[in-house]
Amino acid sequence: QVQLVESGGGLVQPGGSLRLSCVVSGISLNRHDIGWFRQAPGKEREGVSCISSINGQTFIANSAKGRFTISKDNALNTVTLQMNSLKPEDTAVYSCSTGYCGKNYYRADDTDYWGQGTQVTVSS
Repeated sequence: QVQLVESGGGLVQPGGSLRLSCVVSGISLNRHDIGWFRQAPGKEREGVSCISSINGQTFIANSAKGRFTISKDNALNTVTLQMNSLKPEDTAVYSCSTGYCGKNYYRADDTDYWGQGTQVTVSS
């Protein structure tokens, strides 16, 4: 059984930081691209960041570039999203998923594995 379990969300003030983690079981991150999507109320789901299983190439959305960093630990089968300089517009439910990590995008659909999501709220 494949499971993706996110943690690390919460309420933070603008300018603050959060570290999201996703622990994966049932599949190996050596064989699957992995990354993060987010969805805010009334907005489309956005691929925020991903990391390739083949060459470790990473993608960061323009909205997060310079502030978010993705990393993974293959031994622990965990992917982490470090989010700094958070803004109110970063408020969303963040979900980790398998998918396809391209040079300029991250794509995933219902055939991929998804976590339940974790709420990130940036507010003063």
